[in-house]
Amino acid sequence: MSEEKKMAGVAELIARSKAAQKQFEFATQEQADAAARAVCKIVFDNAQTLGPMAAEESRMGCEADKIAKCRNKSALIWKSIKDKKTVGVIRRIEEKRMLEVAKPVGVVAAVIPSTNPVVTPMGNAASALKTRNSIIFAPHPRAVKCTALLVEMFQAELEKLGLPKDLILGLEEVSIEATGELMSAADVIVATGGPGMVKAAYSSGKPSLGVGQGNVQCIVDRDADLKDAAAKIILGRSFDNGLICLGEQTAFIPEEKFDEFVREFKAQGAFYVEGAEQTAKLREGIFPGGGPISREVVGLSAEQVGEKIGIQVPAGTRVIAATAEKVGSGDDLCREKLCPVINLMPYGSFEEGVAKMVENLEFEGKGHSIAVHSNTPEHVEYAAIQCSVSRCIVNQPAGTTGGGSPTNGFTPTTTLGCGSWGNNSFSGNFNYEHLMNITRVGYPYEESYLPDPEMAWD
Repeated sequence: MSEEKKMAGVAELIARSKAAQKQFEFATQEQADAAARAVCKIVFDNAQTLGPMAAEESRMGCEADKIAKCRNKSALIWKSIKDKKTVGVIRRIEEKRMLEVAKPVGVVAAVIPSTNPVVTPMGNAASALKTRNSIIFAPHPRAVKCTALLVEMFQAELEKLGLPKDLILGLEEVSIEATGELMSAADVIVATGGPGMVKAAYSSGKPSLGVGQGNVQCIVDRDADLKDAAAKIILGRSFDNGLICLGEQTAFIPEEKFDEFVREFKAQGAFYVEGAEQTAKLREGIFPGGGPISREVVGLSAEQVGEKIGIQVPAGTRVIAATAEKVGSGDDLCREKLCPVINLMPYGSFEEGVAKMVENLEFEGKGHSIAVHSNTPEHVEYAAIQCSVSRCIVNQPAGTTGGGSPTNGFTPTTTLGCGSWGNNSFSGNFNYEHLMNITRVGYPYEESYLPDPEMAWD
């Protein structure tokens, strides 16, 4: 199909989406809730189909983990939004004599990554429908089939509810140009994907909610249980074959406990690469020539990564570990690795360890997240203060909990803002509140709270 026809197709989708959103603009809270619930429930009910399909089409990740993600995220996201008010007057501030009235933003363009081709559109759609918007998906080329099936399934659920099916649409002919056109024509953009696509979203001229690059730094304090910390770090790093941007990338260990930690790591399914030659082979295999990460290893299992780069690892290996020569820009192993490979490094004082985390974040991943395994609140707070990140995950596997979990209070999401540090417009976990406009109604006070300007300075 010619680009001209693709552009015409985008214009048609926008027109249909706008018309559907106008019909939905004054929907009741019950209707908005029913629509949001429906898209979450259909993913939950069809996890056994959608999870393997995502792994097959994207050629990345672990089927079992994708199934678990479909079930867990759908339930968590719905639970987090189901009782929230998004229609009419949502807040009364009696002491200020003010009201807040929720309004939709319009047509949402959602850029879908290949790393999460089912749960990301589900989460984006649930937030959009909860706030009475329409949404159009722009899938990655390796997520087209998943997206098309989801649109079909979501539309069927909307029709059952008597709502316009065009509230959810997707690009049928995918290209960079078509996605760019969609972004420039929509009212708001939610961009989950690589730095290039997120930058394009922010350059579109429309309000954009993009995410920053991950490179989660982790530190194990001296009072932490090494066995417990190792188990959680391996879980977070290995989940979905390391595709999750929240997965731990470098873990700093007290120098006097480093060897003990490595032994514990190996006992729990990690393979530790030793020697300069093998470490160099691992580094070159993941970052050929010091350039971008090799697409050949993204989303592979630890065994597959080892086979691909020529390092023999035992069957059943969950994570490949190594130690970088230097911190930060001095070694590519300190970068984000979208496969189950982790960098382990020793530190002296806790403050020194945190400083090394900061150096790695300055190299790559600033604004995203850190993980701290510690029983000393002062150390946790010190790390949170020193590191320019949006999330500090304590005594949990970052890769499976930083995006929301039954074990913590982080907002359940698949889209993680990194604030100004990561060139993002928000810092935190994306949810429905980012897709609401609010009209504020202010009544006059019965009497001025500042009768004498001179009193303001007392």
